[in-house]
Amino acid sequence: MTTKLDCLVIGGGPAGLTAAIYLGRFRRNFVVADAGASRALWIPKSHNHAGFPEGVTGSELVGRMRSQAVKYGARIVSGTVSELEHLPDGTFEATLEGTQVSAKTVLLATGVIDKEPALPNLFDAVQKGLIRHCGICDGYEVIDHKIAVIGHGETGLGEALFLRTYTSDITLFSLGEPLRLDSAQRQKMHAAGIKAVEEAVTQVEIDEGKIVGLTMNRHGTLAFDTLYSALGCAPRSSLAGALGAALDNHCVVADEHQRSTVANFFVAGDVAKGVDQISVAMGHAAAAATAIHNSLRE
Repeated sequence: MTTKLDCLVIGGGPAGLTAAIYLGRFRRNFVVADAGASRALWIPKSHNHAGFPEGVTGSELVGRMRSQAVKYGARIVSGTVSELEHLPDGTFEATLEGTQVSAKTVLLATGVIDKEPALPNLFDAVQKGLIRHCGICDGYEVIDHKIAVIGHGETGLGEALFLRTYTSDITLFSLGEPLRLDSAQRQKMHAAGIKAVEEAVTQVEIDEGKIVGLTMNRHGTLAFDTLYSALGCAPRSSLAGALGAALDNHCVVADEHQRSTVANFFVAGDVAKGVDQISVAMGHAAAAATAIHNSLRE
């Protein structure tokens, strides 16, 4: 990578790979830096992604997209970009696994990290669909389920209220922390029939891949069909922040072409401000890659 790339794509999830497909078909010289940490890989099966009537696992979807990108010439390098510098001429210097990479543009598609509850066997539970993170993605699959929501404050209550579209049996657990709800929020919670438990959870039980049991000293073990974690997420936006890009609640602010406030620095996917959905990430990436191509043509 001694020559200056047209674009360095940082992130190998649905956003980064969509951009790679577009950039490859635009015949651009680019590299995708993939740290292998896309949270799409945690998805046991998505049923709301268009084109897959029977659903698709996250690993299958990412694998298909990766193969398609490679077909059009994408170079995908395993590793993490540890440093990124915006040079006076508007181009970039990046450190990718100790190697210096120069690029005319950068597309940040690093996603977010879910703030997970401190529970044992977390990955297995997520794969079995016992612990979920996105009511938009899979609320339809839990119609009339008995649901536990782990969270507090506006975020936890918001997730519980959203899930009322699908079921009336919801309990909000704060894991021993205060719920941090004001009187109006508590009134809204009670009006929706949502129960609340502020006691600490001492054990999580999985019974034949069907039941999630939360054990507390005072309440004993309460059983649920599905558990949602609503502790929020942390955008991987440190590289953007270091460049001085505008952030909103740690997400990168972008215009309709996914351009950040830093020249030649684009953003796509969950790290950008917007709805955290694979389809949205792909749309971001399509817009960003096209804008990058057009800017380089000019």
